[in-house]
Amino acid sequence: MNVKEIEGLISFIAHSGLEEVNLETEQLKLSIKKTPPAVQQAMHDANPTSTPLPQPSATSSSQAIPADAQAHYLKAPMIGTFYGAAKPGDPPFVQIGDTVKKGDTLCIIEAMKLFNEIEAEAAGTIVEVLVEDASPVEYDQPLFRIAPLPGA
Repeated sequence: MNVKEIEGLISFIAHSGLEEVNLETEQLKLSIKKTPPAVQQAMHDANPTSTPLPQPSATSSSQAIPADAQAHYLKAPMIGTFYGAAKPGDPPFVQIGDTVKKGDTLCIIEAMKLFNEIEAEAAGTIVEVLVEDASPVEYDQPLFRIAPLPGA
């Protein structure tokens, strides 16, 4: 099984009513167990990792930076939990209106107890944050709308 197949299996399980799946082949032994939401919240409260990001309003984001057909969406490269800051009390990595360079850390996605820094794919300006802090995200789900820099 490759990573894409495992991610697909995890996504399937997340959307199904299954609580636990065990899969064993000659090359692989895989056990996936859903954590009930109450347990997930208790784990998050015991070890919080971020501060909520301010959520854009329709007027503030459209007045600050005009909607641009060329803006691109940074999408989640994996299933997990979105966090906008490294730990509680820290400012978010980015806010609406911030200019980012390729490689800048925009957020963290926690997947299977691993914290993965998600980096900007290109330079631009953050137009929208499309996900609430500490919320689950799906593979390929848009996280940020980023307007390209003029002349880029």
